[in-house]
Amino acid sequence: MKKFITIFLSFLIFLLPLTGCKEEDNNVIRVNEVTDSFFYAPFYVAIEKGFFKDEGLEIELTNGGGSDVSMTALLSKNADIILAGPETAVYINRADRQDAPKVFAQLTKRDGCFLVSRNAEPDFSWDNLNGKEIIIGRKGGLPAMTFQYLMKNLGYQDGVDVTLRTDIQFNLMAPTYDSGVGDYVTLFEPVATEFVNQGKGHIVASVGAKSGEIPYTSFIALESYLKDNSSKVEKFVKAMYKAIKYVKTAPASEVAKELVKHFTGSNVNQTAESLENYLSVDTWMTDMSLPESMFNKLLDVVSSAGESVSGVTYQKVVDNTFASKGYKEFYNL
Repeated sequence: MKKFITIFLSFLIFLLPLTGCKEEDNNVIRVNEVTDSFFYAPFYVAIEKGFFKDEGLEIELTNGGGSDVSMTALLSKNADIILAGPETAVYINRADRQDAPKVFAQLTKRDGCFLVSRNAEPDFSWDNLNGKEIIIGRKGGLPAMTFQYLMKNLGYQDGVDVTLRTDIQFNLMAPTYDSGVGDYVTLFEPVATEFVNQGKGHIVASVGAKSGEIPYTSFIALESYLKDNSSKVEKFVKAMYKAIKYVKTAPASEVAKELVKHFTGSNVNQTAESLENYLSVDTWMTDMSLPESMFNKLLDVVSSAGESVSGVTYQKVVDNTFASKGYKEFYNL
């Protein structure tokens, strides 16, 4: 990860302009997401229900396939906003730099992975992991670090009590596990439920329910973009508040009908099942402001995984201006 950050910083020094661009007249916002997952259901609902359109916005969506790739898109200004783990903003903000990436809205408040086993374990206990090999994601990524943090708190030592695989890229976790590697794997929805329905595995636990609240997936933009496109960002946040409320209050079957428009080929009933899994563990923020206490837990998780957080402060990474204003206006507070 240190090598990764060095490459990032070198790339910025030589290629990126240090001044922000002026607000464009068009209504397009280019969003790069870390991956496609029901974990981000409110965002897709905002697209499919027309909440962004109602605000006069058009979303151009691309998939990064990893937080590091999404952050690269943001820093190179090939994306206006990214939906990714806030740890990427932590890494970049370890160094003082102009036009830093800022978390301006927090979408999810816990790990979105479900622990999948090859065997049915109706009486699953975390003690069952003793001596087992678990695929947990890319080193330095929040899924892997959160699981490492959880294991450490449960008293497990990697390489002694368990084997934690952090050498497999995010998009390859499911197929690698399906090929016979590992005893367990952590998977997001809809992949976790697909595994169950295809007879490939069994969901035995929610990682997020066990590890507790942590800022997990955020909307991140450069300071210059937030400054020069403030009206667009305000509209973006307003649309997201509409979507979050809809996902939390509408029947899962109705929300699923909107999601299958984005996840072509998905089954409505299976989609509703995945949604219920996330609703049952209270996945999404109500107020998208990121509290400092939650941010500090993120720093604990990152440092516990051996990644430096030197020089990182709440103020350098987080800008709650838009989320706080949007929340108060949406709920008439």
